[in-house]
Amino acid sequence: MYLSQVEVDTNNRYKIQDLTHLGAYHNWVEQSFPEEFTEKERSRKLWRIDQLKGKQYLLVVSPEKPDLNLLETYGVKGSARTKEYDSFLSSLNVGTKARFKVDLNPVISKKQEGQTRGRVLPYLSEKDQLNFLFNRAEKNGFLLNSEDFFITERSFEVLKKNHQKDIRLSKVTYEGILEILDINTFRKTLTEGFGKKKAYGFGMMTVIPGV
Repeated sequence: MYLSQVEVDTNNRYKIQDLTHLGAYHNWVEQSFPEEFTEKERSRKLWRIDQLKGKQYLLVVSPEKPDLNLLETYGVKGSARTKEYDSFLSSLNVGTKARFKVDLNPVISKKQEGQTRGRVLPYLSEKDQLNFLFNRAEKNGFLLNSEDFFITERSFEVLKKNHQKDIRLSKVTYEGILEILDINTFRKTLTEGFGKKKAYGFGMMTVIPGV
């Protein structure tokens, strides 16, 4: 596994004029792996946009290395870098406490009378959104104390698809402290993500051990 990063060139309006919705970022990520893109055999990738000291960064977790030149398509020249992720994953242990960050799409499926499939609705209250993560912690290999994590950002992001009506997806950013409960499950969480819409910038958790 590999963890890659590139600074988004927000000062170049010509470069980023296409980055107006989640689908554009998704395409950017996919096209950074040209062999997979050409062969239409795409591996699972996770990505997220982070803000740090007034700059935007695209983070990507992937089984293969991206083409760094293509990763800089909308990025600052020379800012793309990638590093092997497996050694970091191997260093984690049960009981380790770490600071974490994750963007999720907290939703619930509610069945309506006369319909076989439920309607997917976003959780809107802060309480429900916090419970959404808290209730999914253990099955994803970690423990949370309700006093040790919080929401840092809430928004609705646009997803455009060809010949379809635009979709507005609820995005909630969570940060805090977790404790690793099940190491194999947790490593899977870090490499495969969790929750809905993982292809569109949700579900990628990053951790910094040593709290």
